[in-house]
Amino acid sequence: MAVVPFNEKEVKLLARLMRAEGEGDGQLGMLLVGNTGINRVRVRCLDFKDINTIQRMVFQKPGGFEATQKGYFYQRAREKDINLARRTIKGERFHPASNALWFFRPEGDCPPQWYNQTNSGRFKAHCFFIPTRADCPKAY
Repeated sequence: MAVVPFNEKEVKLLARLMRAEGEGDGQLGMLLVGNTGINRVRVRCLDFKDINTIQRMVFQKPGGFEATQKGYFYQRAREKDINLARRTIKGERFHPASNALWFFRPEGDCPPQWYNQTNSGRFKAHCFFIPTRADCPKAY
């Protein structure tokens, strides 16, 4: 059962985002990107109050994903990426992105906080950040 509403076009859109943002970190890296995106659709808090579809999440401005501005994002979704996207839509969650709403790729170590959000951990090149329960209870 899905944790957010979706259509097949959005599954492919999420798959493309996961590949473009996380492929360098392997399958788990892509799943972590998917977790972060699906969390943004689920939570309805902070910067994501009006984000209620996968499409709106992917193309959110400001605050969206850098990958949507690069040509790599616009490649056709591969079947293996679509399968990963479906897993995150069904609610599979992976640490450190289980509750994350943000991630970025620093040049060095992960900062303990980023824009007042707490670091939940690092996976390979990316650092993940979570809101507080008080600010965003649906993230938990």
